[in-house]
Amino acid sequence: MHENREISCASWSKDQDRSAKPKKRTADTNAQEKSDCAIVPVNQPNKEAQTSAEDGEGRAQIEENIVRSHMSPTQSGKRMSQGLHGVRKAATERKQERFTALLHHVTVDLLRDSFYALQRRAAPGVDGVTWREYETGLEDRLVDLHNRVHRKAYRAQPSRRVYIPKADGRQRPLGIAALEDKIVQQAAVTILNQIYEVDFKGFSYGFRPGRSPHQALDALNVGMFRKRVNWVLDADIRGFFDNMSHEWMMKFIEHRVTDRRMLSLIQKWLKAGVSEDGQWAETNVGTPQGAVVSPLLANVYLHYVFDLWVEAWRKKVASGDVIVVRYADDLVVGFQHRTDAERFLREFQDRLAKFGLELHSDKTRLIEFGRFAVRNRKQRGEGSQKPLPF
Repeated sequence: MHENREISCASWSKDQDRSAKPKKRTADTNAQEKSDCAIVPVNQPNKEAQTSAEDGEGRAQIEENIVRSHMSPTQSGKRMSQGLHGVRKAATERKQERFTALLHHVTVDLLRDSFYALQRRAAPGVDGVTWREYETGLEDRLVDLHNRVHRKAYRAQPSRRVYIPKADGRQRPLGIAALEDKIVQQAAVTILNQIYEVDFKGFSYGFRPGRSPHQALDALNVGMFRKRVNWVLDADIRGFFDNMSHEWMMKFIEHRVTDRRMLSLIQKWLKAGVSEDGQWAETNVGTPQGAVVSPLLANVYLHYVFDLWVEAWRKKVASGDVIVVRYADDLVVGFQHRTDAERFLREFQDRLAKFGLELHSDKTRLIEFGRFAVRNRKQRGEGSQKPLPF
């Protein structure tokens, strides 16, 4: 995994039956480096019929792994409303269900929970409104925001563009949304998570409720040693958040969501544009890193572009063991056979190209792996290990 981007930050309510230790909520003073992310529930991993994905890529019965919770918490750690519980239940029981009515779950109570889930010291967006300022007269503000959302008077504002340094010396662009946009986005994420946490695959770890980079590394470690892995593809998608196709994004969302009002909200956030040095710029592709809704949209995009495809590939095409661990747009795939690894890399590049994406050549490498790798290379008369070109 190459980079750790915006991370989930959460606290837990005292009455919640939870399977993980409470996390202290801290207000991050460097708000430009993290999303205003919500409090997220611990959920059990998806139940998949095939065992190679879960058994090969995660250790059962360890402290870090996700344990089934008997509660239905919202993103604020409180009990989930019966309405949201019904959405989760329908999504679980009917995998092909397309949800036609979701926006009514955006209530004043949910907006309040969403507000209190945000970072208190986060930098303001183009509106210049801080968390503390908005808290003054909060109830009246939330009632007004709720009314605007439901009568279609709510307008998304452009994200304020800022930059943070990357490890390689370049700068990463982040988008800071206006406070009300953060609140509504968080409410939408809470609702949509009830659907997509049912759909997402067990080998997907990035920016999901109850999942962490540590669990991704644990799953990778176990998969490497439980399965016969002799070749490893460590892949990174170039500028993923900046290059996601809006057209494909909406098509993917519509596989599960057909509520026109919810779809309209998502389109507003995608098309709101960015403001840099007082100048507005249109956004035709991508979603701002740093936006509350962006991690979920990214996971939905890669669920259809990569997760479903790789699951089918290893069942139907691979001749040996294949393990997969994905953390946002960083992914590791392990192979038993070199022929599988090289074929996968070619076909994966073709797959990404169909959706306007490509692998980052400097951060993607295919290497020989295992305790016999050095010996095998010596027997073949090869020198020190070098990533294979692609």
